[in-house]
Amino acid sequence: MKNLFAAAFAALVAFSAVTAYAEKIDFAKVKCMVSGAAAKEAKTSEWKECNVYFCCDNCKGKFDADKKAMAAKANHQLIATGQVTQKACPFSGGELNKDASVEFKGAKVSFCCNNCKGKAEKMSDDDKVANLFGEEAYGKAKFAKAAK
Repeated sequence: MKNLFAAAFAALVAFSAVTAYAEKIDFAKVKCMVSGAAAKEAKTSEWKECNVYFCCDNCKGKFDADKKAMAAKANHQLIATGQVTQKACPFSGGELNKDASVEFKGAKVSFCCNNCKGKAEKMSDDDKVANLFGEEAYGKAKFAKAAK
């Protein structure tokens, strides 16, 4: 009985946290990472203690089947929806310069210097997804769950 109560309480806390983030997200601007269609608040999957959003169960299923393959796109969506905050440069891991940042499809990424910013600006869209939001860059940038 204790375990059932604990599980129910944990689910309620998790739902409350997800609801708090979802209330801050402008779903008119969120795109499904699989299809590019408008994402729906009810179509979610957990990713890095946050949620990523999809247009339908089919796209959600594709993500759930191979999260690793879609990690960069999932990371991009976490950043674009403000569920995570950045602490360092995604290229060098260095301290951020508030004047050196770019925005890519709703996600703002900052850098340590204008050289790193310039490097990012020259990349193709596919390279930006891989090199700004991929697992290595995400780790170097020290993204962490945003405070509520």
